[in-house]
Order: sequence, then C-alpha cells, then structure tokens
Amino acid sequence: MYLCPAIKIQIRNHNKKQRDYTMKKLLIFFMLIAFSFSLAQETDSIKVETKTTEKNEYKQSKIYYGGGIGFSFWGDYFRISIEPMVGYKFTPKLSGGIKLVYEYINDSRSSLTTTWHNYGGSLLLRYRIIPQVYAHAEYAYMSYQATVGDHTGDRNWVPFLLLGGGYSQLIGGNTWAYVQILFDVIQDDDSPYNTSDPFISLGVSVGF
Repeated sequence: MYLCPAIKIQIRNHNKKQRDYTMKKLLIFFMLIAFSFSLAQETDSIKVETKTTEKNEYKQSKIYYGGGIGFSFWGDYFRISIEPMVGYKFTPKLSGGIKLVYEYINDSRSSLTTTWHNYGGSLLLRYRIIPQVYAHAEYAYMSYQATVGDHTGDRNWVPFLLLGGGYSQLIGGNTWAYVQILFDVIQDDDSPYNTSDPFISLGVSVGF
C-alpha cells in the first residue's frame, strides 16, 4: 500500500523536475531571442547612425576653400599673385569654384621697366584623375594697368582661358598642399604674357 504512493510521488517529482528543466530551457531560449533582437536593433541603430554621420560628413566636405601664391620669373621678368578661392564638389571627382586674384608684375626685359598692379577673378573646374593628380580649367577676367617708366597707361580688361593640371598632397587632417601649371589658350592681344609663359601656382586648400 505504501509502494504505490511512493511510486506516484517519485513520478510526480520526476515530472516536476522535467517541467522545471523544460521551463528553464524555454526561458533561456526566449532570453536568447530577446538578446538577439536587442542586439540586432542596436546594430541597425549603429548602421543608421554611421550612415547619417557619413552623409553629414559628405555634405560638409562638398565645400572646400583655400588659396595660393602664383609666380613666374625668367631673367628680368617677375610675377607674383595672391589667389584666395572657394570651391564646391559636384561629385567626389568633379568640382567648381571661384577665385579672386591680385598680382604684381615687374618686367625689365626692355630699356624701360614696366610694372603692373592687376586684379580680377575667375571661374574654375577641377577633375581628380587620381587622388593626387587633377586636371584644371579656368576662365579668368583680369584688369591690367601698366606703368612704363614714369607713364601710367589705361586699364584694360583681358580674358584668359587657362588649361593644365596640378598635383596635391594631403598634409594633415583635411588639408591639402598643391602645385599646378596652367597655360593660356586665348592669347588676347592685350595680354602682358608671352605665348609660352606658364602660370605656376603653389597653394593650400581645405577639403579639396
């Protein structure tokens, strides 16, 4: 008479242990699902945040600015210019911008020394062939006034179409140093430059 209840109790205890074990497995299973779902949400949030950050950085990096110092010199001819500029990236490789220019020229190749104090502006396009090398096209409109000896002439506006290229090198952060060589293909009659005179510029730009 006591064996049956004992057997029943043992069976009940076994079933309870099995149910507890099953419940533990289910609990662990649901905890793993909840953790995986939470981790997935967190990963998606990180991805969205990363994409948003990259998108904002790309938007900010579309505008770049800087300036350069241009120079030309052959014997008794000397030219120096100051050229601040600001640009906008249409694509990661193609950009355009505007530039202001002031330049001083001293030419002593003739018996009388000729000097110029000139100013103007230009529109430019740049295309990166590779990260360091770019092609450059620029339309410039400059006002020139020459002083020959003691005589100062009238001011003339001269157009230029400058074509060439440059080399840029990252020097830290988002700052690039560059050197470029351009040649004028219009050769206006009022231009103070010879046909073969190159325009050499050294400069620094931020974000280019």
